[in-house]
Formats: sequence, structure tokens, C-alpha cells
Amino acid sequence: MNYRRFILTEKPHLEDAFGRLSGEAWPEFLLHGDTKHWGSLFSTFSDYQFLLLDDSENVVGLGHTVPLTWDGSLEDLPETISEIIERALSAPEHARTVNTFSALAAIVSKEYLGQGVSAMILKEMKALAEAAGCRALIAPVRPTWKSRYPLTPMERYVQWRRRDGAPFDPWIRVHWRLGAETLKVALNTLTVIGTTAEWETWTGMPFPESGEYIVPGALQPVKINRDKDVGYYEDPNLWMKHPV
Repeated sequence: MNYRRFILTEKPHLEDAFGRLSGEAWPEFLLHGDTKHWGSLFSTFSDYQFLLLDDSENVVGLGHTVPLTWDGSLEDLPETISEIIERALSAPEHARTVNTFSALAAIVSKEYLGQGVSAMILKEMKALAEAAGCRALIAPVRPTWKSRYPLTPMERYVQWRRRDGAPFDPWIRVHWRLGAETLKVALNTLTVIGTTAEWETWTGMPFPESGEYIVPGALQPVKINRDKDVGYYEDPNLWMKHPV
């Protein structure tokens, strides 16, 4: 496939594509998570958000990244998506040397799924990191098939392998094939809290009583408390590291 990468500042009129593709790719409830500072991706960090366009300037996919400081240890990895962005925002203020890129999302347009575009996006992320003189690209990977097994603990799921020894999950496998290593499970990269009515709207499901529910697109059960009129969900990811 022929494509070209454009950072957001080169194609500012296509900024709406980021929101459109996110709406297509993620379950509705994830769009209501605690992604504090997400708007800074389109202002402070616009040079690190990019689109892949084909020869007809159709949007093939997109990537969200930010530069930050990481000491290379598991203990120093951010815990949440918001903390990743906060770490990036605070680097200049604390005179920290940026040495790492973090992926935040890699999204492929629906009509281009299954054509290797996700690997292209990761390669472009690594190219941005290299151009900035960074030593690594880290990524909080949200496994594609984990929602099929919401009752399996994330720590066990990420260890599953196919008969050929490759990771079981397709998205983890894409990273692995590009040379990424597994770092650790992030148990809660994004928290979603809403009223029972909001959760029913987001999921199209009724929640007649308090308890844990299997919700389409969720990687583990959603907890509903009707007495307190609140639903709670934590989205687990897997930290992986690409050498640059």
C-alpha cells in the first residue's frame, strides 16, 4: 500500500479525522474516561500526532504519541494515560531531558483493516522517536481480543501463546513481530465512572441490579452499584517497549 505520513501541523484541516476514527474504533464508554489533558495532544503536542494518507488523501490510519522522560525501569512507567501526558507536559518545566516516546493510540480506518496498516503506524511512531533522538518507544497496548475473555485476569491473558510460539493476541503480536518486548501489565490505564443511566446509554444494556456485568468492548467486568447510582470500570493494558 502506498501512503504518506503527515503530522497534524501539516494537515490541520484534517484534525476532525482523529475524533471520527476514535469514535469508530473504541467502545462508547471509553470515550468518557478520565483522559485529563487529552486536548494538549492537538495543541502542545501537535507535532507528534500524525495521519497516514493514501494517494487520494483518504485517511488510512492515525497515531497519537508524546515525548517524555523515562529512566528505563518498570517502577518509573506511568500508571495511566493521563499520567503519560502529564509526564510529557512536565518535562520542560522540570528541565528534564526527553529520551522516550510513548504511544497513546494507533487507529486504522475500518476500510483498511487487515492490510498491515497497524504495523505501518508503529513504524512511523518509531521513526518519530528516532528523529527526536529518543532511545525507545513505549506503548500501553490494549489487547484486541481481551474483550472476548473478560473473566480471564490480564496477567494470564498476556501470557497466552499460539502453537508457533507467537503471542495469542493479534495486537500484542504486531508489536512482538516488530521487536517489542513485554514490560509489565498496567492494571488501570483508564477509569470510566458514570451513573447507571449513562452506562445504559453507552452500552445499550439495561442493568437491573447491582453487580458485575460483561459489556461488549470491555476487557473486564463493569461494576454497577444501583444503590449509589454509579458504574465503574478500569481498563487494563500491557506495557511494551520498542527499541529505537
